[in-house]
Amino acid sequence: MTDTSPLATSPPPPARTKSSRGVTVAVFTIATLVAVLVASIGLGARSIAPTEVISILLNPDGTGYNSHVLWTERIPRSFLGLAVGAALGGSGLIMQALTMNPLSDPGILGIEQGAAMFVVLGIVLFGLSGVSAYFWLALIGAALTSALVYLIGIRTNAGSSTIGLVLAGVAVAAVMSSLITLLVVRDQAVYSHLRFWSVGQLTGRGSILGEIAPFFVVGLLLALPLGRSLNILSLGEETARGLGVRVERSRLIGAAVAVLLCATATAAVGPVAFVGLVAAHCARMLVGADHRWSLPISMALGAILLTAADTAGRLVLDNGEVQVAVMTAAMGTPFFVWLARRKDLVRM
Repeated sequence: MTDTSPLATSPPPPARTKSSRGVTVAVFTIATLVAVLVASIGLGARSIAPTEVISILLNPDGTGYNSHVLWTERIPRSFLGLAVGAALGGSGLIMQALTMNPLSDPGILGIEQGAAMFVVLGIVLFGLSGVSAYFWLALIGAALTSALVYLIGIRTNAGSSTIGLVLAGVAVAAVMSSLITLLVVRDQAVYSHLRFWSVGQLTGRGSILGEIAPFFVVGLLLALPLGRSLNILSLGEETARGLGVRVERSRLIGAAVAVLLCATATAAVGPVAFVGLVAAHCARMLVGADHRWSLPISMALGAILLTAADTAGRLVLDNGEVQVAVMTAAMGTPFFVWLARRKDLVRM
């Protein structure tokens, strides 16, 4: 007997796979990233037409003031912005995945301020200077601050681990900021040296790209393969152990990579908040909770957000510019408030 029911004669169309959705989002994100990069190179106090930008890029040995501006300032600054944004986006998502805390971010948890605090100590006490010295100081500060915030957060009676970690991070960040101010205002030379670095910005930092690039490359390459282990860890400790995952080892590796990315970004441009928070949540909204997709998308969105904020900071004033950390705070604070008020945060 032939089944003539609608279900038999009209099978439902195949559901769109998560993979195809991820590919679509990735293509759109890459296109947006390229557009933001072109805008960052062409826009600023001296706007350069897109056709001239292309001509200068195709003829790197060309002469002229615009060519000098692009190759010595705009291009290194733009690529540094992409690298810092990608590092913060990846660091933010890894921290949220490891802590099961949707409000985690290197800035909100005080990790960036801890890194900055150690850089200030190195300058004040030992007279250190240079990006290489800043990097190692920032790395130590970020690692120690991460451990301190975690230890305080899990012992905070705030009703949930999420709120406990956020409260601990805010408190530690406030203490670190106060200590930085006390150290800096006592020494005018140090104050002059740090008054721009302590407020994250890309102005005049393009020259350090070659020096700091290896740390970015290593950190991002180490982060990309973590998607599978983060997926398994999100199932819970017992389930992860049952699947053969070494939970402590996986968490330690993930935390080390997150701290490396955060420390590198902070050493390069100073503390910049909210980039990791916004990028990570937007990535999960676009591709879901699968970290194999959301992690690289979060990196790309972080690069887009930071570079776009830096470009906007150059254009918002008639004279001068607004530091990128101020721009990201202006955009990220409302997002954080909205996120904190939600009862149904995006699933980790």
